Amino acid sequence: MKQHTVIDSPYGPLTLVADDGVLCGLYMTDQRHRPPRETFGESAGTAAFRAAQEQLASYFAGELKEFTLELSLAGTPFQRRVWDALRRIPYGETRSYGQLATALGAPGASRAVGLANGRNPVGIIVPCHRVVGADGSLTGYGGGLPRKKRLLDFETGSALFDV
Repeated sequence: MKQHTVIDSPYGPLTLVADDGVLCGLYMTDQRHRPPRETFGESAGTAAFRAAQEQLASYFAGELKEFTLELSLAGTPFQRRVWDALRRIPYGETRSYGQLATALGAPGASRAVGLANGRNPVGIIVPCHRVVGADGSLTGYGGGLPRKKRLLDFETGSALFDV
């Protein structure tokens, strides 16, 4: 059974979605590829999302560098491989789409990696914001480039990125 709640964050309201108690979605306001609200299930109290809230709060406080939440990610096998690879990008570091494709054993698949990255259903926790263009520039982000810049600047502790 799906449930959802909305929490505040430094990056605006975040909608958390769980299926049978396992986090399957984290969506920002105005996020590209955000599913319709009616697919989020019934509204639940925030207690149902306590672990996610606690880890997000620790992350936003600069204390948590790696999320350990159980996730239920619905996608194609390739998308799930990309999302797993995203979780291995260390806090404060970036990778290019091409680097991710090479790491996945598909060096010519940078465009497919980008498409899978854009369909990530659990932003921030699965850190798709850590993927940049081959030249280090900021490229597409479902939550918008200004949010991507803020997240990367937050993680690196400096304003290294331009929108």
